[in-house]
Amino acid sequence: MSEGIVAQGTVAEGFEAVRAEFEATLNEERAGHSAQLAAYADGQLVVDLWGGPGMAGDSLTGVFSSTKGAAHLVVALLVQEGVLELDRKVASYWPEFAAEGKGDITLRELLAHRAGLVGVEGGFTAEELADDRAIAARLAAERPYWRPGAGFGYHAYVIGALTGEVVLRATGQTMQEVYEARIRAPHGLDLYMGLPEDQEHRVLDAQPMDPTPEQKRALAEGQAGPQSLHGLAFNLNHPHPTDLQSLPNSRAVRAAGPASVGGVGSARGLARMYAAAVSGLDGKAPLLAPRTIAEFSQVHSAGQDLVFGQPNSFALGFAATSQLYRFLGARSFGHSGAAGSQAFADPGAGLAFGYNRRRFAFPGGAAPEAARLAKAVWEAVTGR
Repeated sequence: MSEGIVAQGTVAEGFEAVRAEFEATLNEERAGHSAQLAAYADGQLVVDLWGGPGMAGDSLTGVFSSTKGAAHLVVALLVQEGVLELDRKVASYWPEFAAEGKGDITLRELLAHRAGLVGVEGGFTAEELADDRAIAARLAAERPYWRPGAGFGYHAYVIGALTGEVVLRATGQTMQEVYEARIRAPHGLDLYMGLPEDQEHRVLDAQPMDPTPEQKRALAEGQAGPQSLHGLAFNLNHPHPTDLQSLPNSRAVRAAGPASVGGVGSARGLARMYAAAVSGLDGKAPLLAPRTIAEFSQVHSAGQDLVFGQPNSFALGFAATSQLYRFLGARSFGHSGAAGSQAFADPGAGLAFGYNRRRFAFPGGAAPEAARLAKAVWEAVTGR
């Protein structure tokens, strides 16, 4: 009988239950899986764990939509500094965006997934999906799929390209360049939007989901049509539909770091980024002031997501994490990723959390075990 997967790494005193919970999750899937867990409390690393086949503490994987957290930390920083204005029209930064009735859409509406620009007719090529400028150019000419502001839906592959074009027009630098210079490099984050070739040796390819027969049937029954809003948002309307599960396994995607889905990092990098944002690191002040956190964590879209066809909620650029995990403080914000990663900050608790896994979790999005791990960490931090 196998002894199972043993968690590696360290936890601070008082976080022993987190180690036990993490190790339990590593052994619950049929063949086990590989994952990392990291957390900061008031800017101090208190959880640094990993386990599973091939996984090390400094291994890097594609973090999919957890990249959106890094991208929109850039936007929050620029709004805080007055470089961007939330209630200014996108077209005032980017005139081409005004085509096809989009002239009145504000940056706030765009960040809240209310613009209706989830995809394009005919879909994007693989080369375009790795190129935020190409995505933005095609969307500038597109008519929205719903009346802007009338509803909301997840702009899965494109939100970072859209907000990134605004950043470029306002600053002369790409989202990736601002992130590298202002956030990643100064804080030593193991989370990249554009992975240098000399870091490729640390990358583990993303592994496809391994569903049970019952889960396969559920996925097939829930599959949306390629011309539906869901199909458009996930590029299923292209003659060669995008295989989301293998997207970051492309060097072209990892090198370019598209701001919606192309980040590469570790749980340490995810947690450290949110710690830098709300608590500060190594004597540095937090990146975001309380007023900025309050603005960007505020729920802006809630109800029926037109892309997923089910309830969802968004803050500004970030997921409304407090609505997903009800034990968290109301100012919590972050973003999950398709393979199962989850990362967020709970400013009131001084908590920054990062979870990353290699194999896609069923049914996609934040892995089910992330909720248990987040609660175990939160309970240890708050003494509950």
